[in-house]
Amino acid sequence: MKIKSAEFIISNTDVSKCPKERLPEYAFIGRSNVGKSSLINMLMSRKDLAKISGKPGKTQLINHFKINENWFLVDLPGYGYAKVSKKKRQKFQSFIEDYFLKREQLVCTFVLVDSRHDPQKIDLEFMQFLGENRIPFCIVFTKADKLGSSKLNKQIVSYKKKLLQTWEEVPTSFITSSSTGFGRDEFLKFVDGVNQDVASNFQ
Repeated sequence: MKIKSAEFIISNTDVSKCPKERLPEYAFIGRSNVGKSSLINMLMSRKDLAKISGKPGKTQLINHFKINENWFLVDLPGYGYAKVSKKKRQKFQSFIEDYFLKREQLVCTFVLVDSRHDPQKIDLEFMQFLGENRIPFCIVFTKADKLGSSKLNKQIVSYKKKLLQTWEEVPTSFITSSSTGFGRDEFLKFVDGVNQDVASNFQ
C-alpha cells in the first residue's frame, strides 16, 4: 500500500461525534511513552501528522485521520500515565471504552507495547478487555532498534509465552522501529489486506 494522502479530520471525546462515513477504522493505543505518535508518523511517512511531545500522555482525545480517502487511522489516548489526574484517567477510560464498544466502523485495534519491557499488567488487562468484547486486535512491538537482534527475539518469545498462559493463540504481531522504518511495509500490507476483506461490509 502506498500512502497517497493522510488528512486530520476531527478530535473529540464523544463517540457519537466521530465521522459518520462508512469507512474501516484502525485504532492505535498503548501505554503513554510507548512511541505511538512516532510510529503513526513513520507509517504515514509524515513528520508531524500525529503530534509528538516530550511529555507522555499528550494525546487526550479521539483523533481521526483519513488515509487514502478510504480508511481511518484513529489515534487514542495512552493509558497508564501516572501524572494525569485520577479524574482525567477515569474520563479517558469512559470515552475510550465507549469508542471500543460502540464504534461499528472499527475493524482492528493495534495495541502498542515497548519491545524492551517484559509484559506489563496494564497491557495484558487491556488485551483481555478487547478479547472479552470480541474486538479484533494485533500487538505492535515498538522501539525494536533499541535492542540487539538476539535480545529482541528473546523478548518477543518471552512475551508470546506469557500470552499463551491465558490465550489459546497469540494475536498477529508486528515488530517496528519508528527510527529505521522497520516493519512499515509488512504493517501496511496487513491493513491493505484487511481493507479488501471487509470491503463488502462498507458498501
